[in-house]
Amino acid sequence: QVHLVESGGGVVQAGASLRLSCVASGLPFSNYAMGWFRQAPGKEREFVAAISVRVSATFYADSVKGRFTISRDNAENTVYLQMSSLEPEDTAVYYCAALHDADFAPYSWGRGTQVTVSS
Repeated sequence: QVHLVESGGGVVQAGASLRLSCVASGLPFSNYAMGWFRQAPGKEREFVAAISVRVSATFYADSVKGRFTISRDNAENTVYLQMSSLEPEDTAVYYCAALHDADFAPYSWGRGTQVTVSS
């Protein structure tokens, strides 16, 4: 059974930084792309960032490009999201996802971690 467990969320002021972590188990981690998505109250879940398998190519939503960095540690089965210059608009539940590397279709989801940015 696949488990993705996020951590690192919290309440911060605008301009602060946070690092989210997601530890995966129950799947061959190095065979999957990994992604972060977020869902704000009253809004649909949206893509934030993804990292591929082989060359660890990274992809970002325009809204976070230059502020967020996704990375992975295959030895630790962990994917990270370093978030800097946080804005109130970044407030959301952040979800980790394992993605099929061929098309980045979601394979499994974590339960999410809340990030709240106050102005």
